[in-house]
Amino acid sequence: MVGKWHLGFYRKECLPTRRGFDTFLGSLTGNVDYYTYDNCDGPGICGYDLHDGENVAWEQSGKYSTFLYTQRVRKILATHNPKEPLFIYIAFQAVHTPLQSPKEYIYRYRSMGNVARRKYAAMVTCMDEAIKNITWTLKKYGYYDNSVIVFSTDNGGQTFSGGSNWPLRGRKGTYWEGGVHGIGFVHSPLIKRKRRTSRALIHITDWYPTLVTLAGGNVSEADGLDGYNVWPAISEGKESPRTEILHNIDPLYNHAKYGSLENGFGIWNTAVQASLRVGDWKLLTGDPGYSDWIPPQTLTNFPGSWWNLERLTDGVRQSVWLFNITADPYERYDLSDQHPDVVKALLLRLVHYNQTAIPVRYPAANPRAHPDFNGGAWGPWATEEDERWEVGHGKPKSKKRKKKCKLCKLRSFFKKLNTRLMSNRI
Repeated sequence: MVGKWHLGFYRKECLPTRRGFDTFLGSLTGNVDYYTYDNCDGPGICGYDLHDGENVAWEQSGKYSTFLYTQRVRKILATHNPKEPLFIYIAFQAVHTPLQSPKEYIYRYRSMGNVARRKYAAMVTCMDEAIKNITWTLKKYGYYDNSVIVFSTDNGGQTFSGGSNWPLRGRKGTYWEGGVHGIGFVHSPLIKRKRRTSRALIHITDWYPTLVTLAGGNVSEADGLDGYNVWPAISEGKESPRTEILHNIDPLYNHAKYGSLENGFGIWNTAVQASLRVGDWKLLTGDPGYSDWIPPQTLTNFPGSWWNLERLTDGVRQSVWLFNITADPYERYDLSDQHPDVVKALLLRLVHYNQTAIPVRYPAANPRAHPDFNGGAWGPWATEEDERWEVGHGKPKSKKRKKKCKLCKLRSFFKKLNTRLMSNRI
């Protein structure tokens, strides 16, 4: 694996090299500096975050991450036997914040008035060249004819940091299509029907069974996977075996003020933030997040009269939305009042999924995670003994959190604005 992990590292057992990958070069946290690899999780809580295997890669500091990660991938391809199977997961840091790019890429977009959009475009171009170089390497060493390249976003764009989801509604961190409708492409000589756009319903959990099957592995229903083999849909244009997607159920997010069990036909509390897609229908409950349609940021600033053309002024007292997402991909026409039977059927699906949900575990901050206790770098800090202590000392830790009143107020403020500090780190 090469790139951004961001799937936990409190114990060594959570590291990429303990979760199935033979090698790893990248960062463990969310939004490190592209050159220095420093990352702060609050005032004074900063550390270095670039790792090679399970060791801190201090010597790589100063190298732009897109270049560094591309160089590692090309090295892997140069040294591996192309006749042997190979899976490489490349999680480029680009184009996440902080918006940083080599000057030579920014210069070509100097005419763009919006500075964030200018830097974003430069970062995208740099990443495009990286993908071109990796593809060229696949061809050079004899992998290409039997390869499958999957390129995909992990979420919608952050519209106030150069990204754009227009004409979709919302942005990263929301349940609107601008937050959950990912775009991408699959490129391979193995594809039978080439050069076309697929509208097949595909979820991230489908990649595992699809790629395992392509590689000659066996995936059965007995494995209990959530995903499907969608290669026939991708390669031949056949119908996807997937008919629904649970986008999320978040019992901890701020409950919608006007939601209630009564609004959910007595079967679902519509104050709870959740979203579900079944066939053509998409249901949202609770507070789905920032709900405007945001035009691309090509201008230096936002003139009020132009900005207000797409500002949402109604629906603030709502807690249930229903859209025919096939006919209305921009989520402009709420049909919840016209189709209460569909709403009820989809709420029952939420209840079904929620019955198997694992209780949320959100432990208090652990001071031992501070990079100062790990030589100045982010890395694993917990042992089994620490976990036993945490379970037995839950109450004192919760009291400790209450002392951080200023930070709590700040987090609450951002939640009300639907910007959520954590959404920028995903």
